[in-house]
Amino acid sequence: MSNRIYNILFHTHTISGIIISVALYVIFFAGSFSFFRDEIISWERNESISEGWALQEMDFDLVLDTLQARKGIAKTDLVFNQYYDEQRTGVTISAPKDAVVKEGEGRRGRGGRGNFFYMNTQDLKTYDYQESYSFGEFLYRLHFFAQLNFYGRSGYLLAGIIAFFFLFAVITGVIVHWKKIISNFYIFRPNNSIKNLWTDAHTALGIIGLPYQFMFALTGVYIIVGLTIMSPAIISYAYEGNQEKAYDDFGFNPPKYEFVGKPLERDFSVNGLLAQTKEKWPEFHVHNASIFNYGDENMHVQFTGKSDYDKKFASSGTITYRVADGEIVVEKSPFQEVSYLDGARAVILRLHFGDFGGKGLKLIYFALGLLTCFVIVSGVMIWLVARDKKHVSPIKRKFNAWLVWFYLGGCLSMFPATAFTFVMIKVGLQDPVADRSTFIFQTFFWSWLALTLIFTFLRNNAVTNKFTMILGGIIGLGVPLMNGLISGNWLWITLRNGQTDIFLIDALWLVISVSAILIGLKMKLKKAEEEPGKTTAPRRKSAVAVG
Repeated sequence: MSNRIYNILFHTHTISGIIISVALYVIFFAGSFSFFRDEIISWERNESISEGWALQEMDFDLVLDTLQARKGIAKTDLVFNQYYDEQRTGVTISAPKDAVVKEGEGRRGRGGRGNFFYMNTQDLKTYDYQESYSFGEFLYRLHFFAQLNFYGRSGYLLAGIIAFFFLFAVITGVIVHWKKIISNFYIFRPNNSIKNLWTDAHTALGIIGLPYQFMFALTGVYIIVGLTIMSPAIISYAYEGNQEKAYDDFGFNPPKYEFVGKPLERDFSVNGLLAQTKEKWPEFHVHNASIFNYGDENMHVQFTGKSDYDKKFASSGTITYRVADGEIVVEKSPFQEVSYLDGARAVILRLHFGDFGGKGLKLIYFALGLLTCFVIVSGVMIWLVARDKKHVSPIKRKFNAWLVWFYLGGCLSMFPATAFTFVMIKVGLQDPVADRSTFIFQTFFWSWLALTLIFTFLRNNAVTNKFTMILGGIIGLGVPLMNGLISGNWLWITLRNGQTDIFLIDALWLVISVSAILIGLKMKLKKAEEEPGKTTAPRRKSAVAVG
């Protein structure tokens, strides 16, 4: 490789990394915690998923009788979706098929309009979106900037751009370091210059997490760019804006069964159809149950789901019964061969979400995600140290310093802000009718902003590094403490009761907090340098050392 090409790749790697550094840190930090989205939801609601409350264990007959008494579901389509592994399932009820449509009222008429809510499969209590909002959902959506969707899909678009530049930075980083990628992995010089310290850490940890980072960059580009950007473009140009036709061709729309308008004469049991499905496919897990034309002569019931991951990694199965005679009208086995397109899409999604290897894989993904956060921060520090030279003009040095003060303040403050939000959820969200989304938004973003400004204006990267660790660790210790005091879910109790999801969150915060405090206390502060651009005194080798 010529020097010119090497320099071009090196500088594009550096610039692309700096441009996306803060946003990429947010993606990986929030994304790391969102691997435990289901466990966080259980911890927050005190509703353990370890007891086996899933859609396929639900008493459909009891649920349907309850909904009929509460809401009147005759002549409607119903969809039960198990979005996450939790006690609550999403329920969608269409408008009655014989509803009279009045001009200017949409699907209101005498039959009303459709409805969506969440139902606890254990006690059959219902919740709207605000009542069911959780911090696990918040962190999951934060990792692709869904909160920034003020105009269309602007947040998704930003996440897609970040994912693309991250993929570019990973590839160029490998090319730049290729010749010395093995030898540099074994070099670590903590007692040398600060630039060498950050460079060695960045290189070694970057190599360790390289497969993980490349996989997430690639799958992130596919999910965000492919599903949220390219799909609307294809619909707009290839289908001339006809979304219904596009969804039919791609298989996204549910099947359509004609509403006859005659009541079903025979008794039926959805539980019986579910039991028949389980007997047919014992290792089949139902994620979706759709009931078409409830109570009508042409009533159909459809179950959709997947097989165990250890039996078939990429699978999708569905079976549809005609209730009038119990016949199977559609059958697609989850164990049959899938098409190349469906298989590739399933593999990409499973690799990205890491939901195929249990809690052990989630912990590995979580650790590699935090390691990637350190690689991002170390890359920013290398950039700063390389440009904090005497030959650089004082104005540029001052700008670079303020930029990194803000970068580090914003990135590292996510840790104490996240811990603080966990604690405040237990303190302030015990009321079941509380505005959960507003409380979570305000608690997290205001605490994050306050800490970012405080550490930025302290203008000391070593102080920021040390005290965000200690502060986050101290607050994090309050997570299992407040859960025990307020909910009674002490670590030993949840472990004894087999509530492994709730236990995992408390134990995880305990380990993270103790580790953060010990690391923070090990960091020894030295006398801070004067502000760049105001001194010509000899530069110190390091502003922080690990003792």
